Amino acid sequence: MIVLFNKPYGVLCQFTDRSIPARRTLAEFGLPQDVYAAGRLDFDSEGLLLLTDDGALAHRITDPRRHWPKTYLVQVEGIPGATALHRLHEGVELKEGRTQPAQVRALERAPLWLWPRDPPVRFRKIIPDAWIELTLHEGRNRQVRRMTAAVGYPTLRLIRTQIGEYSLEGLKPGGARIVDTAVASPKPVQSRRAP
Repeated sequence: MIVLFNKPYGVLCQFTDRSIPARRTLAEFGLPQDVYAAGRLDFDSEGLLLLTDDGALAHRITDPRRHWPKTYLVQVEGIPGATALHRLHEGVELKEGRTQPAQVRALERAPLWLWPRDPPVRFRKIIPDAWIELTLHEGRNRQVRRMTAAVGYPTLRLIRTQIGEYSLEGLKPGGARIVDTAVASPKPVQSRRAP
């Protein structure tokens, strides 16, 4: 079983948190029992997270040798030009080495389906922002944020929209859908948010 989950901003990709004060976790969303995140999505990032009860499948999803593509919508500070986009496409130098080539394209605006973030992204009248779509075939720690910063355009908001063939489409923040290979169509999961 695979669960597609739209992780809201400010939620950990785990079911418990020992920090004080405790942060929000996956436990509040009524997800099926005995599933675990296959990969990670930072606390301050949003979007598609895959969970599964199959350890071998989780390993295949996260194995860097399998190169599952991951697509992100990225709101950046400033308006990246052709040079910055080309650098992202070719790969940028990070402290542990050069990133692999990525697919990148500038967007005219945020997609119409995109929900407002809670809390909102800071707004500056004198500094414009822009949206790009970035597809990676590797998964270094905070890679998208580090890549956009390396080319001079810090990330303001980061939403993962796709992992391999699995898409965020139709899932609101906190929503989940079960994908069962024995079933032709995905089944919705009723979200039970804590008060």
